[in-house]
Amino acid sequence: MSQPLEVPLTPAVFFTLFALAGGDKHGYAIMQEARKLSDGSFRMGPATLYTTVQRLLELDLIVEVTGDGEPDGRRRTYRLTDRGSALLGAELKRVEALLRRAKAMNWKPVEVKP
Repeated sequence: MSQPLEVPLTPAVFFTLFALAGGDKHGYAIMQEARKLSDGSFRMGPATLYTTVQRLLELDLIVEVTGDGEPDGRRRTYRLTDRGSALLGAELKRVEALLRRAKAMNWKPVEVKP
């Protein structure tokens, strides 16, 4: 069995949980939502997605649900569990605290031109 996850989360775990926070999704929809949520900066391939999904299922952070009206019976749909939601919330609180500290320092990122 996999080790329990703690914050900070890897990008694949974070964006999978974050994508499912908006509702049940199948694998391809999770990949699309992750790209959208990251403004295109994070792209997850099928191997990474399904390895991540398997680990999250084992840790009871997501569950597989029966998709209502799914035309393709092979498509699996996933839902965030309460444990998964709590872990995502902990990660978001951690990031919010970092942002507050950066703002308190009046830190501004330097823009690098390509």
